[in-house]
Amino acid sequence: MDKVMSNRLVAALYVLPALLLLLVLIYVPIVLTGYYGLMQWDGIGAMTFIGLENYTRLLHDATFWQSAYHTFLLALFSALSLIGYLAIALVLSGKIKGANLFRKIYLIPMLLSSVAIAQLWLKIYHPSNGVLNSFLEGIGIANPPAWLAEPSLVLYALFVPILWQYAGFYILIYYAALKNIPESLVEAARIDGANPWQIAFRIKLPLITEVIKVTIVLAVVGSLKYFDLIYVMTDGGPNGSSEVMASYMYHQAFRGFDFGYGSAVGFFLLVICLVVTWLLRKATASKDTIQYS
Repeated sequence: MDKVMSNRLVAALYVLPALLLLLVLIYVPIVLTGYYGLMQWDGIGAMTFIGLENYTRLLHDATFWQSAYHTFLLALFSALSLIGYLAIALVLSGKIKGANLFRKIYLIPMLLSSVAIAQLWLKIYHPSNGVLNSFLEGIGIANPPAWLAEPSLVLYALFVPILWQYAGFYILIYYAALKNIPESLVEAARIDGANPWQIAFRIKLPLITEVIKVTIVLAVVGSLKYFDLIYVMTDGGPNGSSEVMASYMYHQAFRGFDFGYGSAVGFFLLVICLVVTWLLRKATASKDTIQYS
């Protein structure tokens, strides 16, 4: 087997199918998106080369920058929510009563599709007979807001189901990392007199630092390209109050039939994701890694 794998031609043949899939499904679409961004095209007729006009238009498009602000706000909330997910994982990884039940409950959002989650929260946020407003009226709050119709509230109302949707994913990652810490280290700390706070902040968290860094990148970059739940629940409304970059790209290309400009928005979004990923990796890079055996 070693002799076969040492043959470069054989190794290349093993790698070739994966490389072809990456080329066809990822790299070719990226190049085509950048190319279409240089065109004036309705998606059906002939394309007209207009150079960087779409990208210049994008830089002066106030609606796009509003959607970019909403996107970065979602990324910020997603990053901050990791603190709560980590806290829950710390609690569940300990020996507490009912931990097995909670470990099953937090996985429920992972079992549902984005459309199902959107429909569920549409019912919760319904202004007249939704669960949330019915509860608010029950405790004496008259005229509760229409959460998805108020421009000042809709974005924050959407953040709740979005963060809930991915809670189980990040809690599961943190839980697995915490359970991978040798129990002997924790027991040694207890014998030395460390309290639960000291064990959490001086033993457990330093040992899963690399996992935390990865989740920060996943949460932020995933938020930058988020689309589906917002599309189903509000379609970017009302009046663009919940528009994000991905939904703005969709509206320009598939609603406005301006595929050239939509492609420019999509390519610019890709560039932003790459830059943000690079900055996060640089910001969280460390030369020293804590290891345990």
